[in-house]
Amino acid sequence: MPVTGGAINMMEYLLQGSVLDQSLESLLHRLRGLCDNMEPESFADHELVYLLKGQQGNPFLLRARRSLLHPPAPWHLRYLGQPEVGDKSRLALVRNCVDVSASHGLPEVLNEMGFRMDHEFVAKGQLFRKGGMKVVVSKLSRVLVPGNTENTEPLSLSYLVELSVLAPAGQDTVSEDMRSFAEQLKPLVHLEKIDPKRLM
Repeated sequence: MPVTGGAINMMEYLLQGSVLDQSLESLLHRLRGLCDNMEPESFADHELVYLLKGQQGNPFLLRARRSLLHPPAPWHLRYLGQPEVGDKSRLALVRNCVDVSASHGLPEVLNEMGFRMDHEFVAKGQLFRKGGMKVVVSKLSRVLVPGNTENTEPLSLSYLVELSVLAPAGQDTVSEDMRSFAEQLKPLVHLEKIDPKRLM
């Protein structure tokens, strides 16, 4: 996971889709051909989603993620802002993004601050790169016993596919590059601008 500096207002540009389990190998083969000539990174991460309820409006949400493959590695704490819905002509979902490394005491710190854990899941998959673009193909599993990442079950019979770019605010040309890359993945996967509010 990239760590963004606090000085620059970074935005995440995002397109999402899904691919059925039986089509996964075809998609991975296509991605190996289209992406940078390097081995994709395998990952298995445990993510906990924390909420802080305010007086009014939406709760404040933070995502804490740790690697199950490299337990000594730092945790990652991520804040994702509300999607910018003003410009309908934008080809990708755009939202503010702050991503920082944190120590292993992160869950305790969040609890002390008044956050409560809303849900947790395990994401396993592969990360491909194409220039500044990231393509993450992951299988999401629910954690059946809180905190026990050995005891999980898949959320669906498909893999989540996310194409994203982190860039300073105003770099809207990146969404055009993303859209043209997404076109090359059809018909294996249809990557779209999905508004999370529509799914609620």
